Amino acid sequence: MESLNLQHKLKNKWISTVASIWIQCSSGSLYTFSIYSPILKSTQHYGQSTLDTISVFKDIGANCGVLSGLLYTFATPYHRHHNHNACSNGPWLVLLAGAIQCFTGYFLIWTSVVGLIPRPPVVGMCLFMLLAAHAQSFFNTANVVTAVRNFPDYSGTAVGIMKGFLGLSGAILIQVYETVFNNRPTSYILMLALLPTINSLLLMWFVRIYEMNEVEEKKLLNAISFITLAVAAYLMVVIILEHLITLQLFVRVLTFVVLLVLVASPLCIVLRARERDFPVIHQSLMSEGDRLLDQPDAGKMPAAHDPACFHHSPITADQEMDAHCSRDSREEENLNLLQAICTMNFWILFFAMACGMGSGLATVNNLGQIGEALGYSSFETNTLVSLWSIWNFLGRFGAGYVSDHFLHVRGWARPVFMVLTLATMSIGHVVIASGLRGALYAGSILVGVCYGSQWSLMPTIASEIFGVRHMGTIFNAVTIAGPVGSYIFSVKVVGYIYDTEASGQGKSCYGTHCFMLSFLVMSFATLLGSIAALGLFFRTKILYHQVILGRLLHSMRK
Repeated sequence: MESLNLQHKLKNKWISTVASIWIQCSSGSLYTFSIYSPILKSTQHYGQSTLDTISVFKDIGANCGVLSGLLYTFATPYHRHHNHNACSNGPWLVLLAGAIQCFTGYFLIWTSVVGLIPRPPVVGMCLFMLLAAHAQSFFNTANVVTAVRNFPDYSGTAVGIMKGFLGLSGAILIQVYETVFNNRPTSYILMLALLPTINSLLLMWFVRIYEMNEVEEKKLLNAISFITLAVAAYLMVVIILEHLITLQLFVRVLTFVVLLVLVASPLCIVLRARERDFPVIHQSLMSEGDRLLDQPDAGKMPAAHDPACFHHSPITADQEMDAHCSRDSREEENLNLLQAICTMNFWILFFAMACGMGSGLATVNNLGQIGEALGYSSFETNTLVSLWSIWNFLGRFGAGYVSDHFLHVRGWARPVFMVLTLATMSIGHVVIASGLRGALYAGSILVGVCYGSQWSLMPTIASEIFGVRHMGTIFNAVTIAGPVGSYIFSVKVVGYIYDTEASGQGKSCYGTHCFMLSFLVMSFATLLGSIAALGLFFRTKILYHQVILGRLLHSMRK
């Protein structure tokens, strides 16, 4: 019994989720490029354009994760129907590949900076950065797709948690730097080679796929979601305090210890819940099985007791059988990448993400320069840049959680929220373009939240439209739209218009005219993305109505 109890505590989807969360917490090294880029620039004698080129390879590596998706598909078997005893530990191979790339890339960068190896050519440094950045796609793919496989009925919430912690990981790593490696960026680069690698190697054995439904999944996911929000709120307070006052070393250590406790708390919640429910679960499952054998009609659960709250679902009793048949045919249709690329839905999703992710990346990449042009102080601009990660997190987590809620309660198809967030992002761009005092604060919040929303909505929608089997490959292919859109908006729109406006003022431009036209163009583009998402909604309306909702209803009534 003790052996069974220990296995029950350590080998389940909740321990897998906690392990994935901890891996995500150390995977956001790319968001801290500004910490070590000055030492990279000075020791390698780079100009700003060369440093920007290396940064481009960083973005390419992070957003081109098709290989990680292919490896995940190869390493993890897919069962068409849930098997209560099915367990796959294949994700460890993807995490191992990510750990090797992370260590190799950052270790070579560190050896170049400290002079252990001769100064590499620019092409070599670009490859080092590409390798280090590419590791993030492997970590992200393994954790996100595993979460979707483990929680198919609450995939939006699960993806929101994973993407949310990845968004917060940059702020978490900055806290590590400021507490342990303050003013020592060289040591920080070595830490980036070691910490994510060791963290992944230790935890990858717990990241597994458990294709079974458990009681009270939503309750525990809500508890983890609360911790996620608490971590974000705590980091926001710490960031604001750091910009207002100078924190002493003792205070920094204390705040860092509190942060570690918050990050570790999901494990305590999961272990306590599993210990409390262990005898109850087994007894209830046995009694439930006996009850179902004795009552042939027990599967017909009254609406009042439906845990999925389908009181408002558009599915009727007559449609449920059609949905069941459609679901069976749909479950066989797990499109691979080549098949998905040949569909209109893929390119609509790609275009919408190019508009949303691309304009969001262009905004954050130019936020400091925008603040300077509009007359904001360096303190105000730095605060805006620091808080962007919080708004990004709120979008990542909030969109997944809210879309799950309305899908279960109201039967709303998930692309509706892509329509709403892209339309709101369009408004945010207009607010920034206005140049009014304080508009940059309000506009950056709107754009940041809506930009983060796309990172949780897109993978979940891709899994629902194209199937889970090749989800890692397909959503990573769609992610390429981000850097493509970022290049178009950053270089061809923002950069070109800024240089044109600054041509008569030297190299710098001051005033609302510097960025007004650029943000109006991006506002129009995101509006087009919203219209494209609306088209995707109408194209997939029947799918969500008959298949997705039918699957959720069938799962909850089993």
